[in-house]
Amino acid sequence: MHRRFAPLFIAFGTLLAMAGTAQAQVYKVVGPDGRVTFSDKPPAPSAPAVSKGGAAPSAAGGALPYQLNQTAQRYPVTLYAGNNCAPCDSGRTLLINRGVPFSEKRVESNDDIAALKNLAGDNGLPMLTIGGQRLKGYSDSEWSQYLDAAGYPKTSQLPPSYRRPAATPLVARTATPAPTAAPAAEAPATAPTPAPAEPSIAPQRTNTNPGGIRF
Repeated sequence: MHRRFAPLFIAFGTLLAMAGTAQAQVYKVVGPDGRVTFSDKPPAPSAPAVSKGGAAPSAAGGALPYQLNQTAQRYPVTLYAGNNCAPCDSGRTLLINRGVPFSEKRVESNDDIAALKNLAGDNGLPMLTIGGQRLKGYSDSEWSQYLDAAGYPKTSQLPPSYRRPAATPLVARTATPAPTAAPAAEAPATAPTPAPAEPSIAPQRTNTNPGGIRF
């Protein structure tokens, strides 16, 4: 668990205002030489982006109240969590109980870990982003102060029909194409059975293509 000295409340508002609508985004780029890199800057048009995170979650099944929606658009919240992580569970519970609409990025694969290290400088979990602010490690008081400064309500204002978006991997998985079945080889044509030769003084003609191979 990471803890730090929190600045004055006014400083929180200043930092968040400077952050604007900045969103934490992660891109995986495979270069011509096969080298894999991760960056929070969009890749060149020729390099497809694998994953993009940090967008404000939509109100699945119900519209957010106006003020809460405005806050979520200005300072989207993203939780970076892993499996068997008690601090991650505590942070998720705080966000849910407070009614903060958030996206969750799961860090499970080696690609996820590499992307998180590139994004945050280390692979410690959990990490919370509020707009452009990154909070490493879970701290109830610190997370609450930053959420207060961003303008999120202290008690849930989510509509009953709201459904929290499902957690997704930090780096989107690419489906492996199924191998194409090889076409079945055509069975060779059966050679016709030659008719029995009738007795003749003329020499008997032999079959020059006994296998019946066709070109």
